[in-house]
Amino acid sequence: MDSHDADGAAGSATGGEYGLPGGPGPDAGGPGDAEPDGTGPDGTGPGADGPGTAPRPVIVLAFLAAVCYASFVLENVLSPDLDVVNGYVSELSALDQPFHLVYSGGDFITGVMAILVSIGTLRRLRRRPLATAGWAFLGLFGIWAIGDASFPLDCAPNLETWCALRERSEHVSFSHEFHSVTSTVVITCGVIALFLLSMAARRYGWWPVLARWGWAVAAAETVFALGTVLAMYLGRWLGIIQRVQIGVLCVGLLLIAWALYADHRNARRALAAPPSLREKTPL
Repeated sequence: MDSHDADGAAGSATGGEYGLPGGPGPDAGGPGDAEPDGTGPDGTGPGADGPGTAPRPVIVLAFLAAVCYASFVLENVLSPDLDVVNGYVSELSALDQPFHLVYSGGDFITGVMAILVSIGTLRRLRRRPLATAGWAFLGLFGIWAIGDASFPLDCAPNLETWCALRERSEHVSFSHEFHSVTSTVVITCGVIALFLLSMAARRYGWWPVLARWGWAVAAAETVFALGTVLAMYLGRWLGIIQRVQIGVLCVGLLLIAWALYADHRNARRALAAPPSLREKTPL
């Protein structure tokens, strides 16, 4: 090769770094061009077959939603007079109770955060029918949680005899009567969301923690939800069963949050790994 050929080869090698003729140009992919979920520019890579990763704020909101929905655990400190064995959890947020804003505020904040998580996941994660339906029902859970906080009971019928008499004679407000609707629908949407996301995890090979535990938690939530209906009919143990039911749903929300976090953590680890470990060695 003469001097002119050598100069041309050198120009091709260096020119490629600046997008000049003879090089790969600025559009060439590399390790730094991977998507946040670990998927490369050509659609391959560690996250190519996964659901993608949710932004960190969405994951934080998912965890906080689960925590805020468990505000009823404060009753031993703030509301010790209410009947834990037979009383409704909703009585904690009755308008005539001194700390009703704490409990209704927890439900309201949970609802807002659940809606934001639903929107964030629908925008950023891969669309598959079961997963899309699951995130949509999580958003509906949030909407009805806000409804639960917005339509509280007037009073606590299991604590105050006069309240129970007003309830039986139907001398209560629309909010008091409608609260039973919001409480039923919010639990129903939460169970459906957990079931759908668990089915999506098992069918598409996503979210291992949901694939393994989600369906079991959803089944347990369904059993306790039906148990509350029986307890209402029998007139005993309603408080305990309902508190366990809500606690199980909080566990389900934590599973969803952990599934999102695990994908985010694994994607970051995949991007930080050397290319030789991220790509399969050709045979």
